[in-house]
Amino acid sequence: MNIRKFVVSLFFLIQGHISFAQNEKPNVVFILIDDLGYGDLANYGHLIAKTPNIDKFAKQGIKFTNFYSPSPLCSPSRASMLTGRTPYRLGIQSWIPEGDNVYLRQHEITIANLLKNNGYQCFLSGKWHLNGGLNEKTHSQPQDAGFDKWTALHAFAIPNHKDPINFFEDGKPLGKIKGYSGTIVVDKAIQYLDERDKNKPFFLYLPMNEVHGQIASPSKYLKKYNKYIKEDIDLVNLKDNGPGEYYANITFMDSEIGRVLKYLDKNGLDKNTIVVFASDNGPVTSQWRKFYEINLNGSTGGFRGRKADLYDGGIHVPALMRFPSQIKPGLVSSEPIHGYDFFPTIFSMLNVPIPKDREIDGIDISPLFTEKPISRNKPLFWAFEMRPSDDPEGYFYAARDGDWKIITDFEVKKVKLFNLKIDRFEVNEVSKANPEIVNKLKTYILEMKKSIELDPLRPKDVSAPNMD
Repeated sequence: MNIRKFVVSLFFLIQGHISFAQNEKPNVVFILIDDLGYGDLANYGHLIAKTPNIDKFAKQGIKFTNFYSPSPLCSPSRASMLTGRTPYRLGIQSWIPEGDNVYLRQHEITIANLLKNNGYQCFLSGKWHLNGGLNEKTHSQPQDAGFDKWTALHAFAIPNHKDPINFFEDGKPLGKIKGYSGTIVVDKAIQYLDERDKNKPFFLYLPMNEVHGQIASPSKYLKKYNKYIKEDIDLVNLKDNGPGEYYANITFMDSEIGRVLKYLDKNGLDKNTIVVFASDNGPVTSQWRKFYEINLNGSTGGFRGRKADLYDGGIHVPALMRFPSQIKPGLVSSEPIHGYDFFPTIFSMLNVPIPKDREIDGIDISPLFTEKPISRNKPLFWAFEMRPSDDPEGYFYAARDGDWKIITDFEVKKVKLFNLKIDRFEVNEVSKANPEIVNKLKTYILEMKKSIELDPLRPKDVSAPNMD
């Protein structure tokens, strides 16, 4: 028995297996978009890109206007959302290049692990990016995280989203696949749902590759935004083609998500399926920092910064949830919510206990679904080393408590404080005028820093020069 199976089995011996009729168990679909900005969807204010399927979905459940991803980069966010734990506890502190010895450890319990042990079939189709490679034998793979069947690529489609060559299925390389990434992963997801055991509930994790670069979309979507495209698409020479290519990829992504939602409707699954939609971090905006970011034109909705920043542009992203029996349709919540809240919330909705043997940083936000208040006993928290070009003073931690947001360096000495109620774009730094707030949030960050350093499950062999 491997470490993961032992830990999960022990947890269920202690907690007791939840037993209720199979047909009463709701299904779960988690749609995670890559690098989608707060302002990239029509229902979040984009004036050009069309997203009719997501717009409709937003009206069927709850829309969060103050949702934060766990990190401004993808791998940490994904690990945190799947486990309910802030990513530095997991040893996943930045994006994971292929070949790096960083991966989600076997002793971590994911949404899929917990659901599988409650009788669920678990499927993954899309982007994994929680290890150093899908052919890396010494790293845990999606099946170790609870997925019965999976089709995935490591970090991004190669050479781009058209005809990718780096997908794996259940550990075996698939070689070149004709078509576009969004269609490929949705086709496979629908295949899994078609072939599933209809007598068991399912969990579908659909982490799409859109709108991460280098993007590519079918011509019919490019034609919709032709006037925003400067010239013919040229991915080889990386020319600036204007924002139209990015808008096309958003609408293509929306169309593919629409196929999943329509499948649920057509098969009578919509009323008994919890559907989560979120982005893993903020967008690459037109302020490109690397050569391969050209033609990405994400919108933060006006928030300061972008992907890889602790300012809201890097972590304040769109999120939606739908479940007709528990979530009142048409709700809009401005309550600050964190990506690690999904883990405890989903299991609260399913009446399944979460692990007691580890620190779970998220809280159950389900009271919001019936317009009741939630109780959070600590501020939202982030750890991430910002780029020297954006903050040469080395800002590393951030926390939000109510309307107050603080950003500090690693030593928790230098600070920036913002009152988001009156300054949502983080323009006016007000730490000197609010010393009590500063001291309170600095104390909290120091406590979290210590908690992470002493977390017994935190990997000891992960290189972390700024943490150890």
